[in-house]
Amino acid sequence: MNKFLKITIGVLSVILLVIGLLLVVFLLEMKPDKDKEEKIKIQAEQYLEDKFNDNFEIYDTLYDNMGNFGFDYAAKVRDKKSNTEFLVYYDNEAEQMVDTYIADKWTGELETEIGPFIKENFGKTTVIHVFFSNDRIGQELGIDPVNPRSYKEFVVEPAIRITVPRKRTDLDEKTLNELISFLKSEAKLQHGSVIIEYIAENGVILDDEWGKEF
Repeated sequence: MNKFLKITIGVLSVILLVIGLLLVVFLLEMKPDKDKEEKIKIQAEQYLEDKFNDNFEIYDTLYDNMGNFGFDYAAKVRDKKSNTEFLVYYDNEAEQMVDTYIADKWTGELETEIGPFIKENFGKTTVIHVFFSNDRIGQELGIDPVNPRSYKEFVVEPAIRITVPRKRTDLDEKTLNELISFLKSEAKLQHGSVIIEYIAENGVILDDEWGKEF
């Protein structure tokens, strides 16, 4: 075996070793820590005991291994009466436990309110996502989670994203204006935004997204 071949094999071995180590580290980081999961459950149980009632139960935990949220671990909680699912976690910035109950409850409420109109006018397979500006909006507004109120009683500006599985048509702007009128009259929203995107079932983008604020 000549010197060049030995060096080549040595370099390839080092590269494979590094790749293997990186893969192991990646897999370990993707795996949740059982102790931290248990810790957030205990913290969430105390939080629920202090601020909620027996209608709420912890059913799982969430480990954010991709950095999508502002926390590493959260408890998944369910309202047994309404089946609203939300998160309870420790907010490092606020230095306290917080929950997303009101934001998730209002999201479900608004999606239920506007769903029939949107699916009738944009198509039955249209997907709707509602977002409120802050998932801790309940705490910001001082709402008691045991006696939650409707979003209609507050000045809120949700964003509504509509995913339509087809290309844009000339009628879509007229339909959007009708939707905004519906949001103001029936959903009792005076401000917000609607964004429309066109994506095929295989995920291919069919047209540029667009929308309006109102």
